[in-house]
Amino acid sequence: MDIILFLKAIIMGVVEGIAEFLPISSTGYLILSADILDFWDKDKQDLFIVFIQLGAILAVIYDYWGRLRHALMGLIIGKAEGLANPRRLGVSLIIATLPVMIVGFTAKDYITGVLFHPLVVATMLIVGAMLIIYVEKHPSPITAHEAEQIDIKTALKIGLAQCLALIPGTSRSGATIIGALWVGASRRAATEFSFFLGIPVIVGAGLLELIDKKDSLQSTQDWAVLGVGTLVSFVVALLCIRLMVAWVSRHDFMIFAWLRIITGVLVLLAYFGFGYQFQG
Repeated sequence: MDIILFLKAIIMGVVEGIAEFLPISSTGYLILSADILDFWDKDKQDLFIVFIQLGAILAVIYDYWGRLRHALMGLIIGKAEGLANPRRLGVSLIIATLPVMIVGFTAKDYITGVLFHPLVVATMLIVGAMLIIYVEKHPSPITAHEAEQIDIKTALKIGLAQCLALIPGTSRSGATIIGALWVGASRRAATEFSFFLGIPVIVGAGLLELIDKKDSLQSTQDWAVLGVGTLVSFVVALLCIRLMVAWVSRHDFMIFAWLRIITGVLVLLAYFGFGYQFQG
């Protein structure tokens, strides 16, 4: 048993659990972490990076099961206790998911084969930070105070913004939260809608990646490493979800914009200034 490999998987799981729901790009930080840790070969690493996000999204399902169950009931039977418009959340999530599914399915090979590179991550971390700063400096009037109040038109706009997150370093959470703020959602509504929107996207991406690259897992240890990383990301994400919601209720996202800029600049400096050769 390779203990060092398992320790690296644990570190990656912690990174995922913390970063998944912050507008800083969990995929980007996982790619950078994998490069620094010299973690696995290319196919196993790509599978691991995509699949362990399932752990974080399972934490969302666990923590918000009541509201998600009501949304599902609203979709199926049109009734859900406590919801004025029981179908709206479920329909809005479906509409917001469609753009990224279409683009992601058609461009999957290009994204994982070409864009999974630290220099792409660094560039998009900085670009994404600029978008966060712009939206924070130009707030929109709030039209949806709760995730359940986001209508179909608004959901489609958020879904189109989510397509940017297919570029590593952009951040799915960042694209959807900032996109939702831009089109009139409150901070809490934008954050929780982003949580919910991650369920079909991340589950679908994780399962497709597993089907595509399962042959790269050639031993019991390989599967165990994947399982450990996923479990750690679930536990850490469970601890972080409520902290994130509490944070956005009282603060803006500027701190995350500066964190993105600092990380991006450090990566570019390492490459162009010190000649560090990334593996990706």
